[in-house]
Amino acid sequence: MIDGLRFAAACMLALACGVVHAQASVFVEELTTTEVAARIAKGSTTVLIPIGGTEQSGPAIVLGKHNVRVKALAGKIAQALGNALVAPVIAYVPEGNVDPPSSHMRFAGTISIPTATFERTLEAAAKSLRAHGFRDIVFVGDHGGYQHSEEAVAQRLDRDWAKTPARAHALVDYYRVTETEYPAALAARGISKAEIGTHAGLADTSLSLAIDPDLVRKDALASGRDLDAAHGVYGDPRRSSAELGRLGVDAIVRRSVEAVRRMTQR
Repeated sequence: MIDGLRFAAACMLALACGVVHAQASVFVEELTTTEVAARIAKGSTTVLIPIGGTEQSGPAIVLGKHNVRVKALAGKIAQALGNALVAPVIAYVPEGNVDPPSSHMRFAGTISIPTATFERTLEAAAKSLRAHGFRDIVFVGDHGGYQHSEEAVAQRLDRDWAKTPARAHALVDYYRVTETEYPAALAARGISKAEIGTHAGLADTSLSLAIDPDLVRKDALASGRDLDAAHGVYGDPRRSSAELGRLGVDAIVRRSVEAVRRMTQR
């Protein structure tokens, strides 16, 4: 009898934990359709569309860094907003010509799609979410190469939706922080511009470490081999740390929340 009671109690606890998890999650893919509908009905009418990319970042950072980072950061932004959900990450983005290969496509593992295909994907995703009742659809991109596409698509959708309550937004502040406030914070701590870099350097690597240490191969950092432009690295990541990366995390989330609140005011 006692074992039966314990089993029943364990089952109830597991069920309760599952309910709490579902209610707490801001990720659409972790919710059921009825849970999403209920969130929208209760006022969660802002949805973030995180955009990553599958690209080389030298020998020390995994190809999916943008996908992991943008999902984690979009989750933090949504939680801070309190009325937002996060759509699944768009991992296929323009990364250069395929044949002949250019830009990141010169390195193994990178996946690239045409800009027109990428923009149509953004449009289709936004229209799908609008159809379910979301009123503010926000593009959040972790990669600099397609920021202009985010803005172009948001502008086109806004023209199409002009007579409706829905609006599309490009959260350019999210990426702008990585080019302004975050490098400035690193420089204030004595990090040189040459170390900070622009791609796979200290700033990029530290931000990845702060989000998920498994994104970075620390042995490659320690060896120092092939950490140069010929191998896709622009900067010096050897002194990277999660502590430094948290400067970027905090700035990105703070500025993004401010921007989304400003953009979604009616």
